[in-house]
Amino acid sequence: MKLPFFTYDVFTSRSFAGNPLAIVEDADGLSTGQMQIIAREFNLSETIFVRKPQDAANTASVRIFFPTAEIPFAGHPTIGCAIHLAQKKYKPGCAFETTIRLEEVAGLVPVKVSRIGDVPRAQFTAPVSPFAVEVAAPAREDIAAALGLSASDIGFEGHVPGVFKGGPAFLYVPLASREALARARVIEPHWSNLFSGLGTRMAYMYTRGGDGADTAYRSRAYAPLDGIPEDPATGSATAILAAQLLAAERLAAGTHRWKLEQGYEMGRPSDLWLEADVADAKLLAVRVAGQAVQISSGVLEL
Repeated sequence: MKLPFFTYDVFTSRSFAGNPLAIVEDADGLSTGQMQIIAREFNLSETIFVRKPQDAANTASVRIFFPTAEIPFAGHPTIGCAIHLAQKKYKPGCAFETTIRLEEVAGLVPVKVSRIGDVPRAQFTAPVSPFAVEVAAPAREDIAAALGLSASDIGFEGHVPGVFKGGPAFLYVPLASREALARARVIEPHWSNLFSGLGTRMAYMYTRGGDGADTAYRSRAYAPLDGIPEDPATGSATAILAAQLLAAERLAAGTHRWKLEQGYEMGRPSDLWLEADVADAKLLAVRVAGQAVQISSGVLEL
């Protein structure tokens, strides 16, 4: 069996930045075990497998894998795959606007893709409106020990740690400064102990500001227990961050927009755009946007 594959750098407009992604086409004949082995072979944070859609009105059915396990939804595979499939429909250099509809395990994900200029841009609507998980967040002292920080580094203004979910779940850790964010690192056994009973093994740290004048937050994401020591850009965590921001800032009704930076500390600068529609102190819709560039292509031989 020979399967075409492509790699993209996602949430960036230039090569060798952003978050690398592997896309495997014609994956209908693959078993779950084979997909997992291939994802482990690529050893990227995520690999997405493209299959024929169950509903002809949609573009494709996809499955997404960490090196260690399948996940129901992820942002950077959704953005990268949608851009890849959209570009196949149009001649190089031609401007376009289209909608790619991806059947993911978490649900149907519509993605608006456009290309005006050289680098395409995509925006997905999260398939699940993010919400707070009814579990007590770890104590600040325990989080600080797991990140090599002090308890005073944890939290700022109305932002406190919490667990939120929207497909996957994340422990959200607001940090008081960019200096603390830069110092944060995984410390065992405190890290593994931190996630007992939380329903997630992934943490997303963020603080105000960034290199860009229009950047609202700088972030980092760690999931070493899932084979991802640090993720350069985490679209799903960015989408779910809307629920954390809703709780922390008591967002008013209307549409809110934020630019976020991630991956800068690890030399893979990534830029993400988050939008959230709010009414009556509830999230109505959450959208995440970014760019992507193709890096390589080839054939898998099974």
